[in-house]
Amino acid sequence: MRIVYIEDNDELRETIGCLMEGPGRIVTCCANAEEALQLDAQAPFDLVVTDVSLPGQSGTDLAQTLLKAAPQRWIVLCSGYDLGHYPSQWGPHVRTLLKPFEIEDLEDLLGQIETQRAATLQ
Repeated sequence: MRIVYIEDNDELRETIGCLMEGPGRIVTCCANAEEALQLDAQAPFDLVVTDVSLPGQSGTDLAQTLLKAAPQRWIVLCSGYDLGHYPSQWGPHVRTLLKPFEIEDLEDLLGQIETQRAATLQ
């Protein structure tokens, strides 16, 4: 599974990016949405994990842009505040993760997404 992780905090981006890596996962890290969009245009990612508050284009705007082109895209929005039910209206594959989160919570979410993706690819 190809994952892009977008986070403007250098330390968090490096740490969380490394922690997401594992068997069957290739993680690419970006500091902003614009960089992620350029990379995604070359080869679409299977999963987009993004901070909501980013310099330039926000993580929510990024998610909406990607979902317009591919409504079945998997997106995880990371935010320091509760986004409520708003993101779930964007489609069945949009999830939220409240910051600060435990790495186990992220790993559980990634595992759920991997399982659901595998079921739909069969």
